[in-house]
Amino acid sequence: MTARNLDALFRPRAIALVGASNQPGSVGDVLARNLLESGFQGPVMPVNPHEHAIRGAPAYHSIAHLPCPPDLAVIATPAPSVPGLIAELGARGCRAAVVISAGFEGPDGEALRQAALDAAQPHLLRIVGPNCLGVICPAGGVNASFAHLTPRPGSLALVSQSGAIAAAALDWAHSRGLGFSKIVTVGDALDVDVGDLLDHLALDPDTDAILLYVESIIEGRKFMRAARAAALAKPVIVLKAGRSAAGAKAAFSHTGALAGADAVYDAAFRRAGLLRVFELREMFEAAESLGAGLTAPGERLAILTNGGGAGVLAADAFEARGGQLAVLSPATLEALSAVTSANWSKRNPVDILGDAPARLYEQALSILAAAPEVDVILVMNCPVAVTDSTEAARAVLRAAPQGAQRKPVVTGWLGGTAVAEGRRLLAAAGLPAAETPEEAVRTVMHLLDHRRNQALLRQAPGAATVPDAPAAHRIVLSALAEGRAALTDPEARAVLAAYGVPVVGSGTARDPAAAGALAAKLAGPVALKILSRAISHKSDVGGVALNLTGAGAVEAEAEAMLARVKASRPEAVIDGFVVEAMVNRPRSQELLVGIARDPTFGPAILFGQGGVAAEVIADRCMGLAPLDDVLARDMIGRTRVARLLAGYRDRPPADLAAIARVLVALGQLAQDLPEVAELDINPLIADSAGVLALDARIGLAATYPVRDRFGAPIRDAEDAGAVAGGETVSI
Repeated sequence: MTARNLDALFRPRAIALVGASNQPGSVGDVLARNLLESGFQGPVMPVNPHEHAIRGAPAYHSIAHLPCPPDLAVIATPAPSVPGLIAELGARGCRAAVVISAGFEGPDGEALRQAALDAAQPHLLRIVGPNCLGVICPAGGVNASFAHLTPRPGSLALVSQSGAIAAAALDWAHSRGLGFSKIVTVGDALDVDVGDLLDHLALDPDTDAILLYVESIIEGRKFMRAARAAALAKPVIVLKAGRSAAGAKAAFSHTGALAGADAVYDAAFRRAGLLRVFELREMFEAAESLGAGLTAPGERLAILTNGGGAGVLAADAFEARGGQLAVLSPATLEALSAVTSANWSKRNPVDILGDAPARLYEQALSILAAAPEVDVILVMNCPVAVTDSTEAARAVLRAAPQGAQRKPVVTGWLGGTAVAEGRRLLAAAGLPAAETPEEAVRTVMHLLDHRRNQALLRQAPGAATVPDAPAAHRIVLSALAEGRAALTDPEARAVLAAYGVPVVGSGTARDPAAAGALAAKLAGPVALKILSRAISHKSDVGGVALNLTGAGAVEAEAEAMLARVKASRPEAVIDGFVVEAMVNRPRSQELLVGIARDPTFGPAILFGQGGVAAEVIADRCMGLAPLDDVLARDMIGRTRVARLLAGYRDRPPADLAAIARVLVALGQLAQDLPEVAELDINPLIADSAGVLALDARIGLAATYPVRDRFGAPIRDAEDAGAVAGGETVSI
């Protein structure tokens, strides 16, 4: 990763346009217009062997005829010509090139890509593109793109993998008066990619916030390092396409089926401290609030409104997103009662009623700003005939906390014409101004989510203590030596036990008679499971029976189970049976935890609600290994099942510390044993007494090269076990 020569993209001393054209509407014509008419102070040198002038500027027949070396070249010629042009430009001292041209697909295109890289390398020339919209730096007068407009200067940087999305974003921002410091569309990212640009923009004094539109990340390690560094310096907001379940694969385990690529991207963005959004408009809303320097000291929200209905809508939206309304202290309630009418709501949301004058907004906001139990304030106004919404906005501006440690204030001036001026005043002063309660709450959640992700960014998990890691490694290597792609049920339990995960006790039996005898020794209800190295989901083939009592019942069921399994999977070799004591913990919650390997970001840990319907319920959160207690508890808190684990009615809270320890242990296992391609514990039962793994599946992979958790290849497979989060290609 390097930002070498990227300054030539944004502050060049001279620009060459290779492929300039006078043909109206052509790409070469639009590029020439943008370069020549955007205020660039240096020379713009069109290159076209058939023209004497382009838009009044002298045209040069070749790169050799240019009067001075260009720092930046823009290339819009057929793909086969690009490698030769790169070589010529590099020889003239050019430091960066934006390749607009398409046509680098397929085997021939791949050869052209490599030729272009080979031509650039001796000169350290950087390439943006090919197949991109271009690069824009409004403050430098550089519009090296075929965008339909030149945006205003501003403090937002936009990096996009899609030229079309970048063009739409420019249009949307222009209509709302938003400006940009830098805009780069990376296209096919032959050389300069998102990681390189994050590295550059993190140190760019002209950029206060970075916006990303991404569709896929190829080099996970490079991206994560750059993203973490950038997010420590300024807000980074990412909009990623491709969220549908079609990206999730049908897999060996529930974990594999639920661990779609998007879920892992979500985990990676959180771990890098980025804020993820899901709409283009939302991206700019987040940029306005975070770019203004608003930070939340905590997560308790107070809502101030002149409309009870608006307050209820905002409270509903906030709680639906997992938010926590502030509980106002007696002192705060008393202070509010002293300045409001007797009929105010006397709780949060603070409804000061529809006839509230501007001074009451100022007084109430000042009280909430001073309240220690309040971290964030949402102020809303509904237009009414007896008060002035614009004056209310001015009152909010007078009372809004100031200074670096101020509490953030988000506003929602609801309506159209009557509140437009008030909304404009608030936005101009750096207070986010939404049009609806739901949009206002979304802005609040941007602040809170960014706060949480920044906290995760600063976590640095160390190695966990493992009771008997060598034993687990021996089990895995033995299975691989036999050519197996999965561990048996007893082997999987032994691996988990080696990492300190509590497992239910069990025994194995070779035949029905031995299963009955083993059940008699356990002296109580037992579970009987088929034991086969070829069968992963035992219940799918009738290979699980529960609550069997006595040797005779177990032996009879074992005979029947053999018949069912052989009818369903006649090719499978049956090794015997697993007999385990039934676990009677009626107030426990079934959970699903597991490991999946992502080709980009490496090992990921899954947590969610378990049971046979786990894939249908799809209540889960992914996290990148390794984990610590803070990261593990954050994963738990992001799921719906967390509310059940917190306790309800006569059920006491589950032992969250024990659940977190299991997640941390799996993170360590994923690092230590790259041969474990997938791991699935379903269910992991949890209650106030702790956790217990009732069923586990572990799939193996024996194909190298191994990759670390950021996706970087490790050449020596013998070192795989020592690499944090190694990843293998599954067999």
